[in-house]
Amino acid sequence: MKSNKFTDALVIGFALFAMFFGAGNIILPPIIGLLTGGDWYAAVSGFSITAILAPFLGILAVLFSGDEFTDLGKRINSKLGWILATAIILSIGPLVAIPRTAATTFEIGVLSIWPDFNPIVSSIVFFGVTLLLSISPSKVVDIIGQYLTPLLLILLITLVVMGIMNPLDTAALIERTNDDAFRKGFSEGYQTMDVLASVIYAGIIISAVKAKGYLSISDKTKVTFMSGAVAIFCLLIIYGGLVYLGATSGYEISDSLKRTELLLHISNGVLGKQGTMALALCIALACLTTAIALVCATGTFFNQLTKGKLSYRFIVIVTCVFSAILAVKGVDSIIDYAAPFLGIIYPITLTLIIYMVAFGRIVKRKAPFVGAIIATTIFALIQFSAFISYKYDFINYATNVDKFIASLPLSGYDVPWLIPSFVTFVAVYIGDKLLFKTQE
Repeated sequence: MKSNKFTDALVIGFALFAMFFGAGNIILPPIIGLLTGGDWYAAVSGFSITAILAPFLGILAVLFSGDEFTDLGKRINSKLGWILATAIILSIGPLVAIPRTAATTFEIGVLSIWPDFNPIVSSIVFFGVTLLLSISPSKVVDIIGQYLTPLLLILLITLVVMGIMNPLDTAALIERTNDDAFRKGFSEGYQTMDVLASVIYAGIIISAVKAKGYLSISDKTKVTFMSGAVAIFCLLIIYGGLVYLGATSGYEISDSLKRTELLLHISNGVLGKQGTMALALCIALACLTTAIALVCATGTFFNQLTKGKLSYRFIVIVTCVFSAILAVKGVDSIIDYAAPFLGIIYPITLTLIIYMVAFGRIVKRKAPFVGAIIATTIFALIQFSAFISYKYDFINYATNVDKFIASLPLSGYDVPWLIPSFVTFVAVYIGDKLLFKTQE
């Protein structure tokens, strides 16, 4: 039986906000504000496009195609869809993002209060709680949306409101400007990795909407849009507030600037002695809600991939144990091996989202979408080759690749593949249409 749409959308929207809002989402905005100063609002605009709008488009891309990411993949090629989905779920799941949530909680949250705490014990406790709260997939959204998110929002809003009412230092708003503030925010938004998560979270959100009784396409779409609006509003308020706090932090910019130290400076300055404790709790809640969502998504995906041969609970347990082991290695170690892997998957996923949302209802043939993805993949592999070349001291080749990438339109916004992929999409669309007509 259907309940109140607004209430349901509010709970699901809170859950979606918490799923997206991990530790990186807390750490990134303040330093953006610090570097852009008086132009902080332009930085918020750029950051909102890549860290809020693009992930929401990921939800819509899946919604317009069906109920899950694999439905979106079928619009191109079923096997390609499953391969891409597996790569995404591994990258935002047990190989990278899930262990990173525990490692971040330990390094920023736990160590700030208990400097000598054991990382192994921290990882075991973190994933013990994660396992307990994600073992039942039908209750995940309600657990996050009704209980964990409100507490997280209360802490964040308290920090933001008090920081706005009593800014630490407003001198930078006048003294320091940054003409590239929009571009800076735009580029930094990619680092949240929420675009990758969005296409996987979409399945969880749509399932939650259906579980509450909204089964028709119109009702499902309306409640999903309402939930998305709630999440967007929360993200925009929190991101904007955190960027402003960074701009008014009065913190000194230096080559040795650390994002975590800036965040601790702000929280302690705004909230006093309780600042460290409040920040630690914020980090723990943000990481926990993200970890729960990712563990749930991993369990659901591989349960479906194996057609039920591996149970959801078994996969969740294995994911938590495996992630707990990797988490002990630390954040830097995880980021080091993940960067090149994500550098290939991220552009491909974003290409799929952009073209499906923009042209998915107009262009029914698969060939143009495949062409755009191939073009993006080529450029992603070229950039990856430069990364490998630097690692193995092939400096001349790497330098030439960097110059080539820098010469492409929109390379300053970290999307050098966008124009080539669009040209390929149009060319294949026209060629496919002409070929299709001649065959008729």
